[in-house]
Amino acid sequence: MKFFLDNWMLMVIALTSGAALMWPILAQGAASGLTTAQAVQLINREKAVVIDVCEPEEFAQGHVAGAKNVPLAQLETHLPKLIKNKATPVVVLCQAGSRAARGAAQARKMGYEQAQPLAGGLKAWREASLPIDKM
Repeated sequence: MKFFLDNWMLMVIALTSGAALMWPILAQGAASGLTTAQAVQLINREKAVVIDVCEPEEFAQGHVAGAKNVPLAQLETHLPKLIKNKATPVVVLCQAGSRAARGAAQARKMGYEQAQPLAGGLKAWREASLPIDKM
């Protein structure tokens, strides 16, 4: 105990540097959503269903290949019709990611516990040079 009292400044420095080293890990964990790479793995390996919560006009301008369009306002009524098994992984996305986070939270409340938003939305998908379909 005497050591800690005599060297309190060293303890503060050690704790501060430890917190600084942990910050990127904690910040990444706090950031909501899947990366594009994680989403692609989920789609390919676990047959995740991609739900685009954009409005139909936005969806027609470009969307993830194979995505189903369910506007955020209609998610509660249409999602159970599209995905019967609530254990199915669901990737929710929109143009930039904000509506997707709300959509994934709403889906989880409905019992789809594996619903996750795509961080950065369609914008991040395009930046990763992943395939986009247009109507």
